[in-house]
Amino acid sequence: MRRKVSDFGIQLREKQKARRMYGVMERQFRRYFKEASRRKGQTGGILLELLESRLDNVVYRFGFADSRAQARQLVRHGHFAVNGRKTNIPSFLVSPNDQISVREKSRSKTYFRERAQILGSASPPTWLSLDATNLNGTVTSAPERDEIGVLLNEQLIVEYYSR
Repeated sequence: MRRKVSDFGIQLREKQKARRMYGVMERQFRRYFKEASRRKGQTGGILLELLESRLDNVVYRFGFADSRAQARQLVRHGHFAVNGRKTNIPSFLVSPNDQISVREKSRSKTYFRERAQILGSASPPTWLSLDATNLNGTVTSAPERDEIGVLLNEQLIVEYYSR
């Protein structure tokens, strides 16, 4: 017979789901939670905003990659520039008015030429603006909880770390 899952088990499962979704290890996730708890506002919403504003996630949201893991690899290989500077750190936190663009050397690659055609019909979230022809985009504002659209109950994650 199966037992009823405890409250702790439910909270742990939700935290693990968030970690897997964003591709973050435990220590880094805990660091994001501490930063979210230091800031004013709802800790769970701020935690998701921090995770959404990682460079690898923003690249995924723009549509430059099919998955967050692929976006992480593209960033790691140095295909993107933030405000004109090459950035190969997937956990780099972008802020409003940052420009994310595919570097000049990378634009000639087959992957990005094909991606430019696909991006013409794509529409990123409202907190991002995309220029598909030039393969660049701008972070117009910080992501709000209702704009994020991930199926997570962040309150369970807050309860997990508050025990």
